[in-house]
Amino acid sequence: MNKDGASIPDEEWERFLRDSEAGVRDAPKEPSARARMVTRRLAEAPDRPDAWRSYQPAPKRRRTGWYAVGILVSVALLVVAVAPNRVAGWFSGDFSKGSSADGSVAGVTTPLADETARPTAPPAADGAGELPTLEEPFRGSPAAAWKDGVAGIHLPDAKATGWMTKAQVADALARTRDFLVATSLDPATLRGERPEAAIAQINPQQKDMRDYLATAFRAPDKDHDPLMLFSRFRPSQVRLAGDVVKTRGRVTIGEGKLGALEVTADISYVYPLVRAAAGSDEVARTIVRRETVVSWSDPAKVRIDPGTFSLVSYTAHTANGGCDPQHGYFAPEFADDRATTDEASGPAVDPYDRSTAMDDLVPEPGEDAACGRATRT
Repeated sequence: MNKDGASIPDEEWERFLRDSEAGVRDAPKEPSARARMVTRRLAEAPDRPDAWRSYQPAPKRRRTGWYAVGILVSVALLVVAVAPNRVAGWFSGDFSKGSSADGSVAGVTTPLADETARPTAPPAADGAGELPTLEEPFRGSPAAAWKDGVAGIHLPDAKATGWMTKAQVADALARTRDFLVATSLDPATLRGERPEAAIAQINPQQKDMRDYLATAFRAPDKDHDPLMLFSRFRPSQVRLAGDVVKTRGRVTIGEGKLGALEVTADISYVYPLVRAAAGSDEVARTIVRRETVVSWSDPAKVRIDPGTFSLVSYTAHTANGGCDPQHGYFAPEFADDRATTDEASGPAVDPYDRSTAMDDLVPEPGEDAACGRATRT
């Protein structure tokens, strides 16, 4: 950002690289699940003087080969086409046999081992699968073998990096994990309450980010969407089916600009939901994958409050979270919603496929964002 705190927005669209999975092209046209992909990046201008005077996030390389200051926005929307009489076949994955391509073991109660590197293929989708129930809300889903909540967020071993000692890195990793919990797992956040604990961890000197969040919670719109960083549902419409959110992902570390510790978290969250009305028993799932990069900067070089980090970038990809203009809450679809939803026009994507880099799920500059189709939820 410049010295007066103003941001200079710039839009960048990258390419969806995922092709439709086999069988999807036959699917009926009633959308039943939706996904949104959005990325925001903060990068410093290459000629910034005096680094200590204001926050200077680590630069992120862009395909155009230059850097911009402020918040950069890219949005794409996806929707899944699923018919009620074919849902069981689309919730495919027989977890009682063998291993999946990403190492998941079918049908076992023992969770998968921690994800320490990007998988080379999506989870297996063998067999007809089964619909989720209140008793088994992850039934028929690869998430059935994922860990619960914070246990699925794998932290690397701490080591001295940049200006931080090993002990300081360990503390920064724990604090970063706390932020992920506060944004995507905390029950109050999921109920739509303002996530004060998470916001307090963001560097107050990062004025663009603070201004963005203030607007996002006060008057959310497509340019100020709290769902970029926070998972929120209207309690008057839906509630969690049980008290478990399944997670899978990894956190990595590296040295950023000016010796900062840069922490990257790539985590998928699976939320099982039922309608808020008493007696509702149909379970729908919303899947959110977020990649968040934060910078723990040296206070001797960058103006930053102790115990806080600066956001470098954040990207979100959502299935069955709503494809219409956003109002600050995810809006999952249920079976009777599908008959009234507009036709999906975008590409098909498997929201459980963690083998694709987040950058590869964003359209190229100039491409229109369109509601695509999730092959399963």
